[in-house]
Amino acid sequence: MAAGVEIKDLSFSYGKGQTVLDRINLSAKPGEKIGIIGPSGAGKSTLLLHLNGILAGEGEVRIGDLKVHKKNLPEIRRQVGLLFQNPDDQLFNPTVEEDVVFGPRNFGIPAKEIEKRLYETLSKLRLTGFEKRVSHHLSLGEKKRVALSTVLVMNPEVIALDEPFSSLDPSMIEQLIKIINSLEATLFIVSQSIIPLVACCDRIAILSGGKILKTGVPLEIVRDGELLRACGLDMEYYFGICKKILDYQ
Repeated sequence: MAAGVEIKDLSFSYGKGQTVLDRINLSAKPGEKIGIIGPSGAGKSTLLLHLNGILAGEGEVRIGDLKVHKKNLPEIRRQVGLLFQNPDDQLFNPTVEEDVVFGPRNFGIPAKEIEKRLYETLSKLRLTGFEKRVSHHLSLGEKKRVALSTVLVMNPEVIALDEPFSSLDPSMIEQLIKIINSLEATLFIVSQSIIPLVACCDRIAILSGGKILKTGVPLEIVRDGELLRACGLDMEYYFGICKKILDYQ
């Protein structure tokens, strides 16, 4: 099950400082996967934090028929799962198992269903046998996978992922792309890694200077070299390396 998302004229500033988001308009149909790329400081993480009400700017954000508003936050946070960029912001229980089951228990899901979801989710992310491991003793890549488990175990209708591919080895990136492609939820995925987004997103939006500069299908975005260079996201360097590898005899 998935919910559509509508972001209308969203603006946000931290205190009286510089505007971070400037009249953002972006929508997603139920089940659509939207990638968001842009230079550091563009406002990508800030945008995701508006989807479940952690931040509240001017404008409007709607999850399905519900407006993201203080009075609706319990239901909004049941529907929207958020993966933070830093997994240490998400993991606060002694063990992996306790971290992953915290959300389902908090929402009153029956114990048998929680156990089923726990082992299915850990298996998807190659974490079987990690149940009793101490979360904060894991590697950064392992922490990222545990943090993602805490999101997926809830079966949310909308999922916001902040840099999910960072600190993962290539085989785990491939596995994560397969997982993302199998999800029925609506997804917003922030990443500095453009190639994985091409493999799993229906559309990609370029966010720079607090504004959406362009939205399009992945190959259209990747081929707009002039715009990517203007945003510090030039792909020519990587294309050159790939060509050398393919031409190597």
